Amino acid sequence: MIKDTAVQILLEHFSEGMVRTIVDALIEDEREECAKICENEYIDFDWAHVEQHAAEICAEAIRARGQE
Repeated sequence: MIKDTAVQILLEHFSEGMVRTIVDALIEDEREECAKICENEYIDFDWAHVEQHAAEICAEAIRARGQE
């Protein structure tokens, strides 16, 4: 199911404000999961300090998108 179809189905059953709340919550959850993947990618490798730092920067950038 594509995003537009899902939103349309929700709009048929809920108010626009409620749909926006649901969609925003889903987006934030997905963003946080992506950030966690970045942070955990190199967490077990002591030799990968540079890569871990890059992953942390990536995670911060993903989370910052929610603040725009």
